Amino acid sequence: MKKKYIIGAFLVLLGIIISFPLFSMTYYTMVRTSTPEFCASCHEIKPAVRAWRASTHANNAAGVVVDCMDCHLPAPQNTFEFLFAKTYHGVKDVAVHFIAREYDRKKARTAAYAAFENSECQKCHRNLLYMPQSRGAMRAHRTVLYARPGYELKCVDCHYDLVHNDKASVMFRQYREVPYQAKGLKPEKLGS
Repeated sequence: MKKKYIIGAFLVLLGIIISFPLFSMTYYTMVRTSTPEFCASCHEIKPAVRAWRASTHANNAAGVVVDCMDCHLPAPQNTFEFLFAKTYHGVKDVAVHFIAREYDRKKARTAAYAAFENSECQKCHRNLLYMPQSRGAMRAHRTVLYARPGYELKCVDCHYDLVHNDKASVMFRQYREVPYQAKGLKPEKLGS
């Protein structure tokens, strides 16, 4: 009877000794490979990371930074979906890096945007129906969130160039020149 407990305790200890480093290495690898710096280590992705750094997803007045994984992968709370998607995209990107002759950014971008789900954007942008300063935006978002059959839209259908465009500088919303101001018009003259 005593030998049975000793063997059981030994197996539990052996399991801990093996699983702890395995878990730690897996966790470290997941965290390390989930950074924009890691994504930018591939020359094909460098322009996308450069554009992301100039976007409002990395530079905004609120100081919130949205990393690559926040948009391009399911939420980490969905562990299996997250790990599967991360592994799939990693293997695909490595294969493209070593097998493809030339990386077609436009084709890759189109494929990525086609695969986007609205839930990816809604992980952060939850309160889309309360924008008292812009009733038009509220109405547009309502038609996306509560779309009639056959009229479904994705967030990226309207916000296509929000993050990955090749603009030269960062411009915060509060510093942008409104088109009518650039022409020297006043808001009340817009209707005429």
